[in-house]
Amino acid sequence: MPECSRLADQIRRTFAGENWHDAPLLEILEGVTAEMAAARPIAKAHTIWEILLHIAAWDKAVTRRLAGEALELSDEENFPPIRDKSEAAWQKAIASVQSTHAALVQAVEAFPEARLRERVPGKKQAHYTFFYMLSGIAQHEVYHAGQILMLKRAQI
Repeated sequence: MPECSRLADQIRRTFAGENWHDAPLLEILEGVTAEMAAARPIAKAHTIWEILLHIAAWDKAVTRRLAGEALELSDEENFPPIRDKSEAAWQKAIASVQSTHAALVQAVEAFPEARLRERVPGKKQAHYTFFYMLSGIAQHEVYHAGQILMLKRAQI
C-alpha cells in the first residue's frame, strides 16, 4: 500500500472505522446532544463543541497546506466561537466536520508520495515535512477524541 494511502487510512480510522485505540470520533459523538456539547463540566476546559470545531479547523488547515498554502490559524479560527447552541446547529456542526474530514482524507490519498519529505510551506523547522504534518493530524484527532470522550463521560 502506498504511504499516502496508509496515512489517509490512519486519518480516516481516527474519525470513523476500526482502530487500535478506543472508539473513533464519530462513535464517541453518538448520543451527544447540543446541550451536552455546549456544556463545560470541567471549568476552564473547552467544550465538546469547541473541540469538534477545532478538529475541523485543523483538518481544513492541513488540506489547504497540502494544496501549497502557507497558513497559520488565528485564535478565533483555532477555536471558533459557538454562536448558536441549538440542536440544529449542533447537527450542522457534526455534518460539517464529517465533510471537512472526508475532504482531508481525499486530499491525503491523492497527495504525491514523492512530496512527503518536503517541508510544509511556511514552516521553517526542517522536521516539519508533509509526512510529519499528516502523522500529526492523526495524532491530533486521537488526542481530541479522548478529550471529548472524557467530557461526555463526565455528563452521563
